[in-house]
Parts: sequence; structure tokens; C-alpha cells
Amino acid sequence: MTVLVTGATGRHGGTGAYVVRRLREHGIPVRALVRRLDERSERAAALGAELVVGDLADHRSLASAVDGVSSVYFTFPVDAGIVPAAANYAQAVRETGGSPRTVVMSMGPATPTHPSHLGRHQWLSEQVLQWAGLDVTILRMAAMFHEDIPLLWKHSVRTESMIRNCFGENPVSWLNALDAAEFCVAALLRPELFADKAAHYLPGPEVLDFHQITKVFGEVLDRPVGFEPISREAWLAELLDLAASPHAGLLKPDMARHITACGHAVANSLERGNADYSDTGLFRRVTGREPVLVQDFLTSNADLFRPER
Repeated sequence: MTVLVTGATGRHGGTGAYVVRRLREHGIPVRALVRRLDERSERAAALGAELVVGDLADHRSLASAVDGVSSVYFTFPVDAGIVPAAANYAQAVRETGGSPRTVVMSMGPATPTHPSHLGRHQWLSEQVLQWAGLDVTILRMAAMFHEDIPLLWKHSVRTESMIRNCFGENPVSWLNALDAAEFCVAALLRPELFADKAAHYLPGPEVLDFHQITKVFGEVLDRPVGFEPISREAWLAELLDLAASPHAGLLKPDMARHITACGHAVANSLERGNADYSDTGLFRRVTGREPVLVQDFLTSNADLFRPER
């Protein structure tokens, strides 16, 4: 019953590490795919996970990871290389002759016509896994992660008390990354809940526009935070500058291009696709847990947004 967890040491959102921990809490044997042995991989080992060094960019390194596992949590960064990663994984599974059930952490913009190149690539990677004949359950997170807030706006909130983006006046669905991971854990442990179709959407528990987001910021930080709608081009230029600065954190140019395309889609009502963004109770029904809300997240992480002293 071993479960392979890819992205077990990923940093943005920490979904892989969370999946490792929750599966181990259930007594499930876990094999963690890691790029290197370091402090983050040792944390997975301390939970009782078997470590396998490999890279989704090289299918030759994946055979030992996929051999003999019953299920796989498959995810990859919001970055270039999504389609080759899916192809490399599928080839490794086919070479080893296994048939693990693969739970894919995907995104709401995974459609063939989305303005985001990464959304289109994510959709194509899903197709690759299905063309390969794998047993696939696709979970499309139809929301922005709370963790995107500090990634994109920590610096501007700190220095200017301002959020700028191209989402316009339209609301956005919001979801905590660890709640997304918990949904994936449910899919791994209770496959019968997801047997009716290949792709499932998880909207967040809240739908808030950026005027509402900045109002929550003001309450948490006890100072006003403003919102300025700007064009897609202007926001992309701002994010590319941020990605090249010492304040970039995990922000990369591909992520900047993706998120500005998503903002453009939301502002122009192009985002809906097949997702039901109104089912804000889905997480509760499937997991039996209360979700993390935006105010909870910002309160817990308020120090990230306070001016440096």
C-alpha cells in the first residue's frame, strides 16, 4: 500500500510535505521523491518516509521511485517543464509495468484555451497521463492559494500599504494550500469518493474581491491597505521586476506570466470553464474539516506584511 509523494520537499505551499505527514499519521507507508538529500528531505525521513532521489525532468531517475507503489501523489511547481514531467513519469510507470492510481494536484486554469501558458500546459500534461493509460484522478484547485498573497504582495504591502494587480473588480476564490493538500489526501485514502469522473474541481471556501482582501488586511495590520487595479502589462512588468530583485522569494518569471494571465481571465470573466466556483462547502463535505479562511491566514502571518525595522 506504499504511496509515492512527488514534490515532497516543495516550498511554495508545502503541499507535498503535508501529504507525507498526513499519510504517515494514517499509518500509510510513504516513499518521498526528492531531488536531493538535505534538511527538508530529512524532515520527511523523520516522519518515517522512504527517500528516493530523482527528478521529474529525467525519466531514468524515476524507475526506482514508481516501482511497486500502489498510489502516487503527483504535483509539480508552477513553472516550465510541466508536460515533459508528466511524460517522464508516465514512461517510468509503463517501463516498470505497474498500475498505480495517480492523484494529480492540478489547477483551475488547466484548460486548452486558457490565457495562461502554464494553464494550457497543465491541461496537456493531464492528457498525457490519460493517453498513457494511467489510472488518473485529477484534482483541479479552482482558487488562488492564500500563500500567493505574500508571494505576490508582501513587498508592496510592507513598503507602500498597497496591492496592485489586473484582477479588476471581479471576485476570486481563495483556498489554503494545506487544505488543497488535505483534499488530495482524501482522494488517496477514499478513492470511492472520486470514482465518478476523471477531473474534479475544488473551489475555495470564500469568494472575495481585492477590495475585501485589503479590508481584511486593514483589520489584521491595524492600518489601511489600498487596492489599485492596473493593466495586465503593467502588473507583469511589476512582477518581473520583483522576480529579479532581492525580494523575489519563490517568485519566478513563469509564475509572474501565469498569474497575470489568470488575473486577465478573471477580470474579463474568462475563468469559469467547467469549474463550479460557487460550491464553497465541498472541502467540508469531503474532509469533515473546517477550512482555513483568508483572515485566519493573514492573522497567522501578519508579521510578514509589517514594515521591516
